[in-house]
Amino acid sequence: MNVINNAGRARLPSRTRSSVSWSIACASCLVLMFTTMIAWGWQEETAPSEPLKTTESPTAPETPAPSDTPVPPEAADGTPADATAPADAPAEKAVAKSGPTDPAELAAFIDGIMAVHLRDKHIAGATIVVVVDNKPFFSKGYGYADVAAKQPVNPDETMFRIGSVSKLFTWTAVMQLVEQGKLDLDADINLYLGDEFKIPPTFSKPITLKNLLTHTPGFEDQVIGLFARDADGIATLGQILARDLPARVRPPGELASYSNHGTALAGYIVARVAGVPWEDYIETNILEPLGMKHTSVRQPATDKLPPEMSKGYKFEQGEFKEQPFEYVPAAPAGSMGASAADMARFMIAHLQNGRYESTRILQDETARKMRELLFTHDPRLDGMACGFMLMTYNGRHVVQHGGDTFLFHSYFVMLPESNSGFFVSYNSADARGTREELFRSFFDRYYPAAETPANKPLAGFSERAKHYAGSYGMSRHSHTSAAKLAALFAVIDVGSDDDTLLLSGMGDVTKRFVEVEPLVFHEIDGPEKLVFREDAGGSVAQMFVGSFPPIALLRLPWYETPLFAMILFGGSVALLLSALIGWPFAAFLTRGGRGVDTSPTAGSRVASWIGWLASLAIVAWLVALLIALADPEELSYGMPPFVATLLRISPGIAVLTVGVLLCALLAWKNGYWRLSARLHYTCVLAGCVAMVWFLNYWNLLRFTA
Repeated sequence: MNVINNAGRARLPSRTRSSVSWSIACASCLVLMFTTMIAWGWQEETAPSEPLKTTESPTAPETPAPSDTPVPPEAADGTPADATAPADAPAEKAVAKSGPTDPAELAAFIDGIMAVHLRDKHIAGATIVVVVDNKPFFSKGYGYADVAAKQPVNPDETMFRIGSVSKLFTWTAVMQLVEQGKLDLDADINLYLGDEFKIPPTFSKPITLKNLLTHTPGFEDQVIGLFARDADGIATLGQILARDLPARVRPPGELASYSNHGTALAGYIVARVAGVPWEDYIETNILEPLGMKHTSVRQPATDKLPPEMSKGYKFEQGEFKEQPFEYVPAAPAGSMGASAADMARFMIAHLQNGRYESTRILQDETARKMRELLFTHDPRLDGMACGFMLMTYNGRHVVQHGGDTFLFHSYFVMLPESNSGFFVSYNSADARGTREELFRSFFDRYYPAAETPANKPLAGFSERAKHYAGSYGMSRHSHTSAAKLAALFAVIDVGSDDDTLLLSGMGDVTKRFVEVEPLVFHEIDGPEKLVFREDAGGSVAQMFVGSFPPIALLRLPWYETPLFAMILFGGSVALLLSALIGWPFAAFLTRGGRGVDTSPTAGSRVASWIGWLASLAIVAWLVALLIALADPEELSYGMPPFVATLLRISPGIAVLTVGVLLCALLAWKNGYWRLSARLHYTCVLAGCVAMVWFLNYWNLLRFTA
């Protein structure tokens, strides 16, 4: 499932800060945005040659030592093709203009890319299948499914976790029931939910299945507890949705915000209407008809990993370390595992409008509708189909969906006009972003963009630059939980340089755009497109990235920007530290009354102690949270007990701040200390108040976790 992330499209932002005070805020509250991410595809115009299918034999490649990266098999000439070239660099000589036609040539090309990726990105294993003309054209496994056992990846049998690509099976099931007349895409979903729970009427407009399909139900994001460590504690899907249903934060159908819970709701509706569990329905109505024998819709019992399931890895201290199985409680959103060969069957069924060989899982018209535009933020951009994401790359229409867990990263890509597509998956945490490089390399080699004249910028942009400048945050974030703070780490900054619009935070480098028409920008030397939207007053309020339709970017008010948060937080901590360290030091220097022109009173002593204790409590609380969240991924498995305890006692900070306020009033009224000391005490009060506001605004000041 897409968890942060965020995608091959524009990689949406992740930022870090260098100041010491800001790093405390970042690390202590780094709450989960392993956003979601997506892929593309390519097309084929000529009939393919016979498919090439390979898998690594147990003796090739050489078994890596624990500190080595598995190496993919060599290409036909004995050397990985393009093994030393950057994987995302355009090929110097495109061997075809309309897709691959020679399986051996394609194998050499993919071998080269995989050799670089597995070596440089520390990936234990990968699997890929290419479909051309509605037939498997090439499939191959690279590296290992089990490093310790030296078990190579087999594209026919080895199952990789496909994350949010699982959603496509849920949406296919929904459309099966729609064509049977059992579901209506425009009906209020409360009609299908039964008595276990209902969607609250927060807004007058009800949520429909169409909203769930297009990620426009208006839910906040919910990431705490997105994964589980074992199968034993996972509740039923209905219980999970009733307990963890996200808040409705905007009317449905207005803005897209990628929602795992929205898809889980759809899966729950499928189960209720069909009268069988979601897993049973998918097996009976999709997997079995397509002969997908190496696809698992059921998550295994704890410590009972199927032998054909690839293990997931992190590369740490020079070696691959096997990680526990990632359980997904909201199963319809991202729990499945599948082999590359099985994913080719599913892909071919969709490319052939619901038909695979003599079997049909959808009617022709229904399958076509699944790929048609259902929602877009702007008619000049691609958007969402029925669960699929639409995009244009090198002038080609692409229907696709990505999938991520922490350990597995997958792409499902189709080009319906050419009956082509590919599926790729990696089994290592460091593979994030790798699929986009593979996509660009493949696309630029076999489907290069046609020569087009350079974008001609509109005149006078420098005068309009301030109209667009500012910080933009993702529509996908929590509003009601402690995870709200993650919004500070998912911000794109827009600036300008002469006639160029600059975007930082969207990927690793600053991107440059030119304005080609009012509110529309094209990337310089790149495929990206941006469209801005103005509010009723004529001010820019929203920005949309063409390659990632399930997210909107909202212009942030000044008090929600990372810069303001950094200044407020850093300044507050500095003031608190000045009291925490400075006051004891001053007391030591003036012990015995030396250098003191006013005698301390009982009231002044109490005021000093309350101010110092408040400073100590706030700093200690932040340090404790920093230690508790040393590994932010822990929050995705649920609220850690220690973090929950810290949140429950956090209102004590507000109580101490009230005490400091009362003492400050008494200090000025009764003339405690000299003037400079009273001013400093007031500054410490300001630091306490600012910190209370910060913690409260970002949902860290609460009696419940």
